[in-house]
Amino acid sequence: MSTVRRIWLTGASSGIGHALACLLLAQGHRLALSARSSEPLHALDRQYPEQVLVLPGDLTDATQVRAIAAEIDAQWGALDSVILNAGTCEYIDVRHFQADLLERVLRANLIAPGYCIEAALPLLRRGERPLLVGVGSSVTWLPLPRAGAYGASKAGLRYLLESLRLDLAAEHIDVTLVSPGFVDTPLTRRNDFPMPLRWPVEKAARYIAQRLEQRPLHIQFPAPFIAGLRLLSLLPARLQYALGQRMARTDHLG
Repeated sequence: MSTVRRIWLTGASSGIGHALACLLLAQGHRLALSARSSEPLHALDRQYPEQVLVLPGDLTDATQVRAIAAEIDAQWGALDSVILNAGTCEYIDVRHFQADLLERVLRANLIAPGYCIEAALPLLRRGERPLLVGVGSSVTWLPLPRAGAYGASKAGLRYLLESLRLDLAAEHIDVTLVSPGFVDTPLTRRNDFPMPLRWPVEKAARYIAQRLEQRPLHIQFPAPFIAGLRLLSLLPARLQYALGQRMARTDHLG
């Protein structure tokens, strides 16, 4: 991004969001930063005075989201970009299926972005070359064991953003969907399975930041991982099923 932009970035306390915040602030942009944990946001405010609005909160609470948007409105009057990065991941144990788990993940990864979009659109309509960015996941290309809640939430977010892109085009609001592969973050470090082609978080953030100025429809990485998933997604359903079964955990059987 060559000109200074007013950006609302969610999930900015760790992982991709924090690394992306550091890059965008270093480029001179003004950032409204949201996350549940406020101290990392205050640390960025101290490092980049006059550039940061610290707006922590629970984005699954519509009232808190509206309050965050109201503060952005009061301080800036508009937004040029919104980057919906906040999210979570929990894996399903089919032996003890919990609808509560499904609800938690859907609220964090799909409903909360919906609250943010509702609050942000009036501000984007007043912005310069407005851009709405959502961080999805490459997992939506292929069903994977235990990932039903996470995959469903990210597939929903992907469809929502791609549909909104069509409707917002008449208002000249662009929509970019980011679909990462595995990135080394505090969230993925809890995974108990191999993560091929995992990128350092700084590399992932640089890749995203370098492409935002071009306002692409999609930002996907790493290319070999995405290409492999896309090819596997074209396999006949029975072959996909057989492949998924080979990846499924069976330590509870026998």
